[in-house]
Amino acid sequence: MKSVLETVMNPSGVWLNGAVSQMFQLMAVVCLACVVLKAIQLYWRRQKLLKIFKSFPGPPTHWLYGHLQMLQQEDELYNTASWAQKYPHCHPVWLGSFLVFLWINHPEYAKAVYIGSDLTSSFALCSSIGQGLLILNGPKWFQHRRLLTPGFHYDILKPYVTVMADSVRVMLDKWEQLITQDNSVELFEHVSLMTLDSIMKSAFSYQSNRQTDSDNLYIQMVNDLSLMVHLRVQTPLHHNNLIYWLSSQGRRFRKACRLVHHHMDKVIRERKEFLKDERQLEKIQRRRHLDFLDILLSAKDENGAGLSDEDLRAEVSTFMFAGHDTTASGISWLLYCLALHPEHQQRCREEITEILGDRDTMTYTTMCIKETLRLYPPVPAVARELGAPVTFVDGRTLPKGLTMCLYYSLQVFDPLRFSPENSAGRHSYAFLPFAAGPRNCIGQQFAMNEMKVALALTLLRFELSPDPAKPPIKIPQAALRSKNGIHLHLKKLQ
Repeated sequence: MKSVLETVMNPSGVWLNGAVSQMFQLMAVVCLACVVLKAIQLYWRRQKLLKIFKSFPGPPTHWLYGHLQMLQQEDELYNTASWAQKYPHCHPVWLGSFLVFLWINHPEYAKAVYIGSDLTSSFALCSSIGQGLLILNGPKWFQHRRLLTPGFHYDILKPYVTVMADSVRVMLDKWEQLITQDNSVELFEHVSLMTLDSIMKSAFSYQSNRQTDSDNLYIQMVNDLSLMVHLRVQTPLHHNNLIYWLSSQGRRFRKACRLVHHHMDKVIRERKEFLKDERQLEKIQRRRHLDFLDILLSAKDENGAGLSDEDLRAEVSTFMFAGHDTTASGISWLLYCLALHPEHQQRCREEITEILGDRDTMTYTTMCIKETLRLYPPVPAVARELGAPVTFVDGRTLPKGLTMCLYYSLQVFDPLRFSPENSAGRHSYAFLPFAAGPRNCIGQQFAMNEMKVALALTLLRFELSPDPAKPPIKIPQAALRSKNGIHLHLKKLQ
């Protein structure tokens, strides 16, 4: 009776309760409609992709997971190599039900992708370093590439060899303190610190003690970002930005990004403060050439506009991230390959010793470097999105918007593969460790110089041999790594 009286005395309460109920019902209907609409969109997307790739046979796929179960870290390189043998031209690889790449295995297909169609970057899922050259597209990419190219001129890079050598010697001194007769040394972490130290000094004139810090937070964050990017690509639900940023992995990723960006901002801020001193500015202006960061800070386009602070950070982050992590991978696997093959190691050592005399080329050593880059590419897969339709040599076509992925297969270590006579008839797109076309790696000469310096000084001081108890387990992340590190026995040469 009381509730009836209350209803009579307060009719607005009934109306309010009814309105709230109707609002929730309406929201439920809207949410359900959105889910149904999204499901329909995904269904038609999958049907469209299945139709597009009908003429491209590939390995069997699970209806939900695609090939993800065969792309687990320890199995990925083995499976992709076996797929390349079975499908020598190309084949689709599905990451879940709605994301598919065309895996390129043949140089003619690579050529069609690199020069036969407009390309855009395909790094939307891993833009942790900002909108730098690696990710930019269109006119802005062209503007940045043109502004940055002078920083990689031969005359700019040549003086850096001395700086690289100093950083390598610090690393080798550390190894001398670590070696024992029975225990091997894990190299990758030391090499990564060395390449970061080298790039900070040579490209940014930034004197750091990265190699002697007992706890290097930046290196740890770079390693974490590399792993998290790889895990995100292999988790279909995390391809959606909203879901990813709300997940624990997404929050951890953003935290790591903030720490890396803070590191980049510190480097830029200190250089800007340095340039405010007129005497220091005059010294820099009297140089024959500017270093990379000076070029960024002074770069102007035809309208007199320079790079914004955000663009500066993105390019500095790109160069430091890509420039030290990938080079560290290349050097580490190079030392491992020569440890496995003492005959090639000794031949390189003899050539390097001759260079200290009257020889001025590193022909055989360069061949060993190229063979390592072929077998253990620092970036094992290069993904590009088609900006226009492409037609391959066999007449098959793909429309604009599809993603291509160029992957590398594994074979026997044979440096003579790159001798002049064996290279003469090779397809120009059969060996692409630094990509090709207009989006080729702008820092490839910097990386090659550093690999040569690191190898030369290491072989002059140590004899390398593998640790049979700790063989490396290759895992392809942003850069090719080993799950358990790269362990070698080092013997000091007299």
